[in-house]
Amino acid sequence: MTRLVQAMATLVRQDPVRTWLVRELMGQLSRRLPTDLAPDQLQDLAAYAVQEPYSLSPTALETVARSLLAAGPLSAELMAVLVDRSDESQRLRQLIAELVGPQLDRADPWAEQILAELPTLDPVWQRLVAHASTATTPRPLAGWSTEASRLLAPVDPAEARQVLDRWLAAAARTPQRPPAPINADLLRGLLWLVERTGPGPEQVRLIGGLVEAMLRRLPGIGPACPKVANAAVGVLGRLDGEAALAQLARLSTRVTYKGTRNELDKALDARAAAMGIGRDEIEELAVPDYGLTGVGRHEVTLGGCRAELLIAGTNVTLAWINESGRQVKSPPATVRRDHPAQLAELKGLAKEVSGMLAAQTARLDGLFLAQRTWTFGVWRQRYLDHPLVGALARRLLWFVDGVPCGWADGALRTVDDTPVSVADEAQVRIWHPIGRPVPEVVGWREWLERHRVVQPFKQAHREVYLLTPAEETTGTYSNRFAGHILRQHQFHALAAIRGWTDRLRLMVDDSYPPTFRELPGWGLRAEYWVEGIGDEYGADTTESGSYLRLVTDQVRFYPITAAQNWSHADGGGYSAGRWTNARPGDPLPLDQIPPLVFSEIMRDVDLFVGVASVGNDPTWSDGGPQGRFRDYWSSYSFGELSATAETRRDLLARLLPRLAVGQRARIDGRFLVVDGDLRTYRIHLGSGNILMSPNDTYLCIVPDRGAGRLGEQQFLPFEGDGLLAVILSKAMLLVKDAEITDPTITRQIRLA
Repeated sequence: MTRLVQAMATLVRQDPVRTWLVRELMGQLSRRLPTDLAPDQLQDLAAYAVQEPYSLSPTALETVARSLLAAGPLSAELMAVLVDRSDESQRLRQLIAELVGPQLDRADPWAEQILAELPTLDPVWQRLVAHASTATTPRPLAGWSTEASRLLAPVDPAEARQVLDRWLAAAARTPQRPPAPINADLLRGLLWLVERTGPGPEQVRLIGGLVEAMLRRLPGIGPACPKVANAAVGVLGRLDGEAALAQLARLSTRVTYKGTRNELDKALDARAAAMGIGRDEIEELAVPDYGLTGVGRHEVTLGGCRAELLIAGTNVTLAWINESGRQVKSPPATVRRDHPAQLAELKGLAKEVSGMLAAQTARLDGLFLAQRTWTFGVWRQRYLDHPLVGALARRLLWFVDGVPCGWADGALRTVDDTPVSVADEAQVRIWHPIGRPVPEVVGWREWLERHRVVQPFKQAHREVYLLTPAEETTGTYSNRFAGHILRQHQFHALAAIRGWTDRLRLMVDDSYPPTFRELPGWGLRAEYWVEGIGDEYGADTTESGSYLRLVTDQVRFYPITAAQNWSHADGGGYSAGRWTNARPGDPLPLDQIPPLVFSEIMRDVDLFVGVASVGNDPTWSDGGPQGRFRDYWSSYSFGELSATAETRRDLLARLLPRLAVGQRARIDGRFLVVDGDLRTYRIHLGSGNILMSPNDTYLCIVPDRGAGRLGEQQFLPFEGDGLLAVILSKAMLLVKDAEITDPTITRQIRLA
């Protein structure tokens, strides 16, 4: 066969125009070249490879190149072909790396850093980087792992961890572009090398951080590099120990990219199966205590100074007490000078606790639909007294053997502050206001205010959505949140955070399913029908063609196994049969949906509208592009309040007498009315937009990043309502309107 290939190579070189069929046959035969080629055969095949760079298979190219190397260096022309084809084969890439070093793309700053450092390191690192760059498979193959272990054997483990940490940390810094393919493979290989160095908690946290960095969305592109994120999750899944499990649990509540979420689910399910417990339990057991010395508290002594890490609400703070016992704002100079490593470790711990706290807040918010129950002994260990989770659980309300309880003054108490004595076998579940008597709900709201308890999310003040007469009439669908104009990308991100599946709609000839959320525990699927709006490419889309805005329609419920509905990208109605061969499923009557499920799903949809509606944008008083949405903006900005806005109104009515603006502000229907020195202002409690006297002239104030902090200076019984903070900040500004110096605001006030 070798002689036949050699003869055909000679024929092609002599008459390249009329031998396309011979070239095709050559490509097929060359896949099985023997390794004992004669020198003249090698030279002919090498010349053929240079003349026809894509004719020989990567395997044949490697065979020819390695055989020629036994007699001397390769020609520059053949090396150029090998480099050009190296992306097609791991073995070919390995050969190139052995000959000239790893072929990294210097456009990535961290790759440039690696190439700059390699000459200063032991030569084994060039071989390690070369080997890492051949990580072209989703998971390390046995041969790759064996070679990695062989190369790592002479390297001091501490040095290996230090070098790999430095490179991965550089790669995890905010990416501005997706890494080049060769660089992405290298990152995957570096992760697999870290896996073989016995990584400690710091290295495991670094791997978890790389997952988030590689999933950071880049404008017009999407996630930076999901394949590296997936590889990092794979490493976490294969590592034993609490630290890796904690990262998996944290990421499972933060990652929204579908492919990586699937990898996280597989890893957690595998851990749960190995331990013989359920998925819910593995997520509870995965939360580390981080060495906290009490619930929400950690104390460290460095030299003569003391540092206190405190969980306040859903935030983590570091307080410093110097040698004289006085609290200071930043680490004392002696700590920075004498204990830099411990200080860095403490700051890293605070950052890690903060990330896990956000993850656990999201997990606890999901307990309403999960309907988990525990015995009191288990619940106390995993929730109430857990050093981290306890900081959240002690600010929530629970049913203990059917009795609603909250934590205050060191004990579980009823709404009238009676301490509760509980046996370890008592049943515990989270409290939800739906179906509870109104006096009980009001009583718990007063209890939170009395004890100054700030809940991590709305619970006692949680909105309850019951069937309306209109929904009883329509029967199988709700139009309560239809007809809204939403910013698509904001809606898309928020839907993912709340556990819904949504596809960005492009202005193309294609079909899309509705935004949906599956509820396996209830056997249900909820659908929110949305469609792209606009017909002018560029004005109504991004550069990549995705719609800037959506128009909303019905909310429906189906059995989880029912066929999915589909609609064209630019509308035309949803149907299961029109776009697929599936048999259409019938929507379920709304009165058959469990009230808790209906309420929580509608609350999500209310949140989508409340956050993503263009009606919330104070700069859209002109109606947006060509004024097309002026009527919608006006009706939303100052129209009827949603359930969320009604909750906001009720809370403000209770809190106003205690607030700094209370003497000059009042609730009037849909508005918070503020009497300034110059004018009277009406702030809409649904949108935060403002009308001012006389004649309800519109006042545009765009909140800055400090608006939320202004609102947080006042006591609020729950976190998470950013618009409430914005409304309060606007009220605090306008009550002293004569002192405003911002010309963009004063000009509007003077001209009114």
